Amino acid sequence: MLTMAKPSDLDVAYVARLARINLSEAEAKVFQKQLDDVLQYVEKLGQADISDVEPAAHALPIFNVFREDAPRDWFTAEQALSNAPRKANGLFIVPKVVE
Repeated sequence: MLTMAKPSDLDVAYVARLARINLSEAEAKVFQKQLDDVLQYVEKLGQADISDVEPAAHALPIFNVFREDAPRDWFTAEQALSNAPRKANGLFIVPKVVE
């Protein structure tokens, strides 16, 4: 059984400083309370009897949904570019997104 850390073992203000997140004292208290509540709930879940539950990687059965690769005709370069607002030398012209 996995043992969770006690609420006092995880200090939100300390982790925030490590992550370089500026939290006010009031924010740190709110987040600490929320974290403690989550950890208490996880602890409560850990007490549930799951001895009759079969282990599973997924809640629902997963089936291979891939299709076989098969060559087929696609657009030609001219067809793909026919509706482009801007094009040059057989390429799409798009706005610069990285400086």
